[in-house]
Amino acid sequence: MNAAPADQIRLLDVQALDVRLQQLAHKRKSLPEHAEIESLNQDLTQLRDLLVAAQTEESDCAREQTKAEQDVDQVRRRAARDQQRLDSGAITSPKDLSNLQNEIVSLAKRQGDLEDVVLEVMERRESAQERVTELTGRVASVQAKADDATARRDAAFEEIDGEVASVTKEREVIAGAVPADLLKLYDKLRGQQGGIGAAKLYQRTCQGCRQELAITELSEIRKAAPDTVVRCENCRRILVRTAESGL
Repeated sequence: MNAAPADQIRLLDVQALDVRLQQLAHKRKSLPEHAEIESLNQDLTQLRDLLVAAQTEESDCAREQTKAEQDVDQVRRRAARDQQRLDSGAITSPKDLSNLQNEIVSLAKRQGDLEDVVLEVMERRESAQERVTELTGRVASVQAKADDATARRDAAFEEIDGEVASVTKEREVIAGAVPADLLKLYDKLRGQQGGIGAAKLYQRTCQGCRQELAITELSEIRKAAPDTVVRCENCRRILVRTAESGL
Protein backbone atom coordinates (compact mmCIF):
# COMPACT_ATOMS: atom_id res chain seq x y z
CA MET A 1 0.00 0.00 0.00
CA ASN A 2 1.19 3.49 -0.84
CA ALA A 3 0.26 6.82 0.71
CA ALA A 4 1.84 10.24 0.65
CA PRO A 5 4.18 10.86 3.60
CA ALA A 6 1.97 13.77 4.67
CA ASP A 7 -1.03 11.42 4.81
CA GLN A 8 0.96 8.97 6.91
CA ILE A 9 1.94 11.78 9.29
CA ARG A 10 -1.72 12.79 9.41
CA LEU A 11 -2.52 9.23 10.47
CA LEU A 12 -0.47 9.83 13.62
CA ASP A 13 -2.70 12.81 14.38
CA VAL A 14 -5.74 10.56 14.03
CA GLN A 15 -4.09 8.02 16.33
CA ALA A 16 -3.36 10.67 18.95
CA LEU A 17 -7.01 11.74 18.89
CA ASP A 18 -8.16 8.13 19.17
CA VAL A 19 -5.90 7.64 22.18
CA ARG A 20 -7.41 10.75 23.73
CA LEU A 21 -10.91 9.40 23.12
CA GLN A 22 -9.89 6.13 24.82
CA GLN A 23 -8.52 8.07 27.76
CA LEU A 24 -11.72 10.08 28.06
CA ALA A 25 -13.83 6.92 27.93
CA HIS A 26 -11.70 5.37 30.67
CA LYS A 27 -11.89 8.56 32.72
CA ARG A 28 -15.67 8.65 32.39
CA LYS A 29 -15.95 5.02 33.45
CA SER A 30 -13.53 5.27 36.37
CA LEU A 31 -14.69 8.49 38.01
CA PRO A 32 -14.33 8.16 41.82
CA GLU A 33 -17.94 9.30 42.15
CA HIS A 34 -19.12 5.96 40.71
CA ALA A 35 -17.83 4.00 43.71
CA GLU A 36 -18.96 6.73 46.09
CA ILE A 37 -22.50 6.71 44.70
CA GLU A 38 -22.66 2.92 44.77
CA SER A 39 -21.52 2.83 48.40
CA LEU A 40 -23.98 5.54 49.41
CA ASN A 41 -26.84 3.80 47.60
CA GLN A 42 -26.03 0.59 49.45
CA ASP A 43 -26.12 2.51 52.73
CA LEU A 44 -29.43 4.07 51.71
CA THR A 45 -30.94 0.67 50.95
CA GLN A 46 -29.93 -0.65 54.36
CA LEU A 47 -31.11 2.47 56.19
CA ARG A 48 -34.45 2.49 54.38
CA ASP A 49 -34.99 -1.16 55.28
CA LEU A 50 -34.27 -0.32 58.92
CA LEU A 51 -36.58 2.70 58.70
CA VAL A 52 -39.42 0.61 57.31
CA ALA A 53 -38.91 -1.92 60.11
CA ALA A 54 -38.97 0.87 62.72
CA GLN A 55 -42.07 2.44 61.17
CA THR A 56 -43.76 -0.95 61.15
CA GLU A 57 -42.87 -1.47 64.81
CA GLU A 58 -44.22 1.99 65.70
CA SER A 59 -47.44 1.27 63.80
CA ASP A 60 -47.84 -2.09 65.51
CA CYS A 61 -47.28 -0.48 68.89
CA ALA A 62 -49.86 2.19 68.10
CA ARG A 63 -52.47 -0.45 67.36
CA GLU A 64 -51.47 -2.42 70.46
CA GLN A 65 -51.69 0.74 72.56
CA THR A 66 -55.16 1.57 71.22
CA LYS A 67 -56.35 -1.97 71.97
CA ALA A 68 -54.88 -1.87 75.51
CA GLU A 69 -56.46 1.53 76.22
CA GLN A 70 -59.81 0.23 75.00
CA ASP A 71 -59.46 -2.73 77.36
CA VAL A 72 -58.74 -0.34 80.26
CA ASP A 73 -61.77 1.78 79.38
CA GLN A 74 -63.98 -1.29 79.21
CA VAL A 75 -62.84 -2.49 82.64
CA ARG A 76 -63.18 1.04 84.08
CA ARG A 77 -66.74 1.38 82.79
CA ARG A 78 -67.69 -2.03 84.19
CA ALA A 79 -66.17 -1.15 87.56
CA ALA A 80 -68.04 2.16 87.55
CA ARG A 81 -71.33 0.39 86.88
CA ASP A 82 -70.66 -2.09 89.68
CA GLN A 83 -69.75 0.70 92.07
CA GLN A 84 -72.93 2.53 91.11
CA ARG A 85 -74.99 -0.60 91.85
CA LEU A 86 -73.21 -1.00 95.15
CA ASP A 87 -73.80 2.62 96.13
CA SER A 88 -77.46 2.57 95.09
CA GLY A 89 -78.42 0.21 97.93
CA ALA A 90 -80.55 -1.80 95.53
CA ILE A 91 -78.65 -4.98 96.40
CA THR A 92 -79.60 -6.22 99.85
CA SER A 93 -78.48 -9.84 99.75
CA PRO A 94 -75.25 -10.24 101.74
CA LYS A 95 -74.05 -12.85 99.28
CA ASP A 96 -74.74 -10.62 96.26
CA LEU A 97 -73.10 -7.70 98.00
CA SER A 98 -70.03 -9.77 98.76
CA ASN A 99 -69.82 -11.01 95.17
CA LEU A 100 -70.19 -7.47 93.84
CA GLN A 101 -67.50 -6.13 96.17
CA ASN A 102 -65.18 -8.97 95.18
CA GLU A 103 -65.80 -8.20 91.51
CA ILE A 104 -65.00 -4.51 92.06
CA VAL A 105 -61.72 -5.49 93.73
CA SER A 106 -60.96 -7.90 90.90
CA LEU A 107 -61.74 -5.27 88.27
CA ALA A 108 -59.49 -2.77 90.05
CA LYS A 109 -56.63 -5.26 89.88
CA ARG A 110 -57.44 -6.00 86.25
CA GLN A 111 -57.47 -2.30 85.46
CA GLY A 112 -54.11 -1.86 87.14
CA ASP A 113 -52.61 -4.74 85.15
CA LEU A 114 -53.99 -3.34 81.89
CA GLU A 115 -52.69 0.15 82.68
CA ASP A 116 -49.24 -1.40 83.20
CA VAL A 117 -49.60 -2.98 79.75
CA VAL A 118 -50.50 0.42 78.29
CA LEU A 119 -47.41 1.99 79.88
CA GLU A 120 -45.16 -0.79 78.60
CA VAL A 121 -46.57 -0.45 75.09
CA MET A 122 -46.22 3.34 75.23
CA GLU A 123 -42.56 2.96 76.17
CA ARG A 124 -41.97 0.62 73.26
CA ARG A 125 -43.82 2.95 70.93
CA GLU A 126 -41.79 5.94 72.11
CA SER A 127 -38.59 3.99 71.53
CA ALA A 128 -39.77 3.06 68.03
CA GLN A 129 -40.68 6.68 67.31
CA GLU A 130 -37.21 7.80 68.40
CA ARG A 131 -35.73 5.16 66.13
CA VAL A 132 -37.89 6.37 63.24
CA THR A 133 -36.75 9.95 63.84
CA GLU A 134 -33.10 8.91 64.03
CA LEU A 135 -33.26 6.79 60.88
CA THR A 136 -35.22 9.44 58.98
CA GLY A 137 -32.42 11.89 59.73
CA ARG A 138 -29.74 9.42 58.69
CA VAL A 139 -31.56 8.64 55.45
CA ALA A 140 -31.83 12.35 54.69
CA SER A 141 -28.13 12.87 55.44
CA VAL A 142 -26.96 9.98 53.26
CA GLN A 143 -29.39 11.00 50.51
CA ALA A 144 -27.91 14.49 50.53
CA LYS A 145 -24.42 13.01 50.16
CA ALA A 146 -25.63 10.77 47.32
CA ASP A 147 -27.25 13.76 45.61
CA ASP A 148 -24.03 15.74 45.95
CA ALA A 149 -21.93 12.88 44.54
CA THR A 150 -24.41 12.46 41.68
CA ALA A 151 -24.22 16.17 40.89
CA ARG A 152 -20.42 16.02 40.87
CA ARG A 153 -20.49 12.95 38.63
CA ASP A 154 -22.93 14.59 36.23
CA ALA A 155 -20.79 17.73 36.09
CA ALA A 156 -17.76 15.57 35.28
CA PHE A 157 -19.81 13.75 32.64
CA GLU A 158 -20.73 17.06 31.05
CA GLU A 159 -17.12 18.21 30.94
CA ILE A 160 -15.85 14.90 29.56
CA ASP A 161 -18.65 14.58 27.02
CA GLY A 162 -17.95 18.11 25.85
CA GLU A 163 -14.31 17.24 25.23
CA VAL A 164 -15.31 13.98 23.55
CA ALA A 165 -17.54 15.89 21.15
CA SER A 166 -14.73 18.33 20.37
CA VAL A 167 -12.12 15.61 19.84
CA THR A 168 -14.52 13.52 17.76
CA LYS A 169 -15.22 16.48 15.48
CA GLU A 170 -11.50 17.16 15.09
CA ARG A 171 -10.90 13.49 14.30
CA GLU A 172 -13.59 13.52 11.64
CA VAL A 173 -11.92 16.47 9.94
CA ILE A 174 -8.41 15.00 10.01
CA ALA A 175 -9.50 11.44 9.18
CA GLY A 176 -11.48 12.83 6.25
CA ALA A 177 -8.18 13.90 4.66
CA VAL A 178 -6.58 10.44 5.02
CA PRO A 179 -6.89 8.11 2.01
CA ALA A 180 -9.77 5.67 2.54
CA ASP A 181 -7.70 2.51 2.06
CA LEU A 182 -5.06 3.69 4.55
CA LEU A 183 -7.70 4.68 7.09
CA LYS A 184 -9.44 1.33 6.67
CA LEU A 185 -6.19 -0.55 7.36
CA TYR A 186 -5.51 1.67 10.34
CA ASP A 187 -8.97 1.09 11.84
CA LYS A 188 -8.61 -2.66 11.34
CA LEU A 189 -5.22 -2.74 13.07
CA ARG A 190 -6.46 -0.47 15.83
CA GLY A 191 -9.21 -2.96 16.59
CA GLN A 192 -6.71 -5.82 16.69
CA GLN A 193 -3.94 -4.07 18.59
CA GLY A 194 -5.59 -2.60 21.64
CA GLY A 195 -6.51 0.73 20.10
CA ILE A 196 -3.12 1.48 18.49
CA GLY A 197 -3.12 1.03 14.71
CA ALA A 198 -0.29 3.37 13.75
CA ALA A 199 2.89 4.29 15.55
CA LYS A 200 5.85 6.55 15.00
CA LEU A 201 9.23 5.01 14.21
CA TYR A 202 11.44 6.88 16.67
CA GLN A 203 15.16 6.31 17.04
CA ARG A 204 14.78 2.92 15.30
CA THR A 205 12.14 1.86 17.81
CA CYS A 206 8.45 1.21 17.13
CA GLN A 207 6.46 3.40 19.49
CA GLY A 208 3.60 0.93 19.30
CA CYS A 209 5.29 -2.15 20.77
CA ARG A 210 8.39 -0.35 22.10
CA GLN A 211 10.63 -2.84 20.34
CA GLU A 212 13.81 -1.77 18.56
CA LEU A 213 13.75 -2.91 14.96
CA ALA A 214 16.23 -5.46 13.71
CA ILE A 215 19.03 -4.24 11.45
CA THR A 216 17.62 -6.12 8.46
CA GLU A 217 14.19 -4.59 8.96
CA LEU A 218 15.66 -1.12 9.28
CA SER A 219 17.61 -1.71 6.07
CA GLU A 220 14.44 -2.63 4.20
CA ILE A 221 12.65 0.43 5.55
CA ARG A 222 15.54 2.66 4.41
CA LYS A 223 15.21 1.25 0.91
CA ALA A 224 11.42 1.70 0.83
CA ALA A 225 10.03 4.62 -1.11
CA PRO A 226 8.76 7.54 1.00
CA ASP A 227 5.16 6.79 0.01
CA THR A 228 5.37 3.10 0.90
CA VAL A 229 3.30 2.21 3.95
CA VAL A 230 5.60 0.10 6.13
CA ARG A 231 4.61 -2.17 9.00
CA CYS A 232 6.39 -3.13 12.22
CA GLU A 233 7.73 -6.67 11.97
CA ASN A 234 6.98 -7.26 15.66
CA CYS A 235 3.45 -5.89 16.16
CA ARG A 236 2.35 -5.39 12.52
CA ARG A 237 1.19 -1.84 13.21
CA ILE A 238 1.66 0.85 10.58
CA LEU A 239 5.06 2.48 11.08
CA VAL A 240 5.21 6.16 10.25
CA ARG A 241 8.62 7.52 9.36
CA THR A 242 9.71 10.99 10.46
CA ALA A 243 12.97 12.91 10.70
CA GLU A 244 13.40 11.36 14.15
CA SER A 245 13.22 7.77 12.96
CA GLY A 246 16.99 7.29 13.06
CA LEU A 247 17.20 5.82 9.57
